[in-house]
Amino acid sequence: MADFTATALQTVATNQNVLLTEAANYSCCARKNIIYREGSGLLTVRGNQNPCGPAAVYRVGFGANIAVPAAGAPGAISLALSLNGEALQSTNAIVTPTAAEAFFNVYRSVEIAVPSGCCTQIAIKNTSTQDISVQNANITVERVA
Repeated sequence: MADFTATALQTVATNQNVLLTEAANYSCCARKNIIYREGSGLLTVRGNQNPCGPAAVYRVGFGANIAVPAAGAPGAISLALSLNGEALQSTNAIVTPTAAEAFFNVYRSVEIAVPSGCCTQIAIKNTSTQDISVQNANITVERVA
């Protein structure tokens, strides 16, 4: 399992990714299947190298504390897991703060299949209609099959 975090407060624009600043548990075994560049919001997971083999299955979970920034308007805000740049709607985590800078914790988890010989890019995306504040974000990626 590989863990990636971003503990510092960051403002994430609409349709942009949360930037991951630390690789908390990124072993040599994970590096064969997960590609990560420090400070990036993207993780690339690989399928099986045998093109005739079955798809690789990963369990991906993400969580974060999110809020409307001080200059924002209170209302619904959300994050979702993004696969190859497209938000996975089943992972959309929505909260509705009634005041700016009121943090809520969100968490979602999903299993994804990566076809043999292919790669998939994973990110945590701001799916809100406004910028949001994100703190203590984390994403875990575990190959399960």
